[in-house]
Amino acid sequence: MGGEWDRRSLLRGASVAAGAAVIAPLLGRAGTARADGDADALFKAGEFEQAGRAYEEILKKDPANVHAARRRGHVGLLVNDFPEAEKYLKQALELAPADKETNQLLGDCYIRQDEFAGSVPCWQAAGEDVYAQWFGAVSGAPYQIHGDTARVPWRQMDPSPQVEASVNGGPPKRFMFYTGAPWLGMSAEVAEEAGLRAVAKQQIDYLNGTAWQYFGVLDFFRLGDIELRNIPVEWSETDQASPAGPSDGIIGTWIFYHLLTTFDYAGRSLILRRPTAGTAAKVRADAVRAGAKPLPLYLAHEHGLHSRGSVDGSGTQVVGLSIGGVSESAAVVPGETAERLGIRVDHDRPVETFAHSRPTVTYPCYPKEIRLGDAAARGVYCMTNPNSRPPRSGFDVLATFFHPFYKPYNITLDFTRMNLYITPGKAA
Repeated sequence: MGGEWDRRSLLRGASVAAGAAVIAPLLGRAGTARADGDADALFKAGEFEQAGRAYEEILKKDPANVHAARRRGHVGLLVNDFPEAEKYLKQALELAPADKETNQLLGDCYIRQDEFAGSVPCWQAAGEDVYAQWFGAVSGAPYQIHGDTARVPWRQMDPSPQVEASVNGGPPKRFMFYTGAPWLGMSAEVAEEAGLRAVAKQQIDYLNGTAWQYFGVLDFFRLGDIELRNIPVEWSETDQASPAGPSDGIIGTWIFYHLLTTFDYAGRSLILRRPTAGTAAKVRADAVRAGAKPLPLYLAHEHGLHSRGSVDGSGTQVVGLSIGGVSESAAVVPGETAERLGIRVDHDRPVETFAHSRPTVTYPCYPKEIRLGDAAARGVYCMTNPNSRPPRSGFDVLATFFHPFYKPYNITLDFTRMNLYITPGKAA
């Protein structure tokens, strides 16, 4: 596993400047990509539908093109189109059975559908032994939902939103939530109290030191009137202080994509619903009445949320969404993008921080406007990272929006239709 922070080593609220290190400058241009019809340029520019069609055309002429098959499967996976994702990823795997990236994508495709046993050979082929052991240890149906709706009040807003939850029927514990994290994670103390047994473990780099991560299966996790059963869970031990401050654990995207989730920042509550056709229809109707338009939702590499937004007249492009977590800045913008858009950067006030457990220096910056659909923030405090690393996803990300941006709104994630709704004020 190599201790890769961006896949495995996020611990209990270590968001810090995570977004700063995973956002790449916009090297491609959507307009150019449309003109030359290049499938990779379309994908890189975030024009996923057009890219998918372009890869299909390549495969008609060259059915043995592993890259085109893998990328076409990746396009399907971004929007949870599992039949299409499986079709093309399996085609790529037949052509190159040992290809690690294809195996990772197909493994992700299986775990999103709770087909954990099917994912195990993929993780083994990808060299992800911890994942193979972990998901292979889950027996029976995972993420069983009991209850229909829960409205869980936040116990605090800053430095990170926190809610109370019960682990294996125990007393309430404080959990932060963060869509920059994949799994449900907790402290070693909570895990011991819950009687958890490790089925896999690994040591990773974490901030200025190291940490041990342990992986197991939790019987019960209760949030208000919703209870989830048979859940993959992570716990950790480290002598490094969490940037989130005291908390008992972290709730990541894997929990939220099993539910119809509303992060009601304005109402300071987390609203969880069983994802039925009826509840989804009501959410859409409520959003329409409130004037919110559905925005596309993309899910990259297990837990990375994306949609479309803009910064300072950039035009609508792919943006990252880090909901919850810890951040004082409303967005992180790559250094090259900040320079290209003429965003004011305060180079006299460097901020030393960590991203991917590596020290980095970021700088305050002040875009005139950052926008997600009809939700906008003007002249807000943001950060820019001149040393942004290329994202694993393979497509450009204009900026990533963080915790402070969402405070006047409520945000609903519909992983069935892959739509996002952001609405001003409290949720209905």
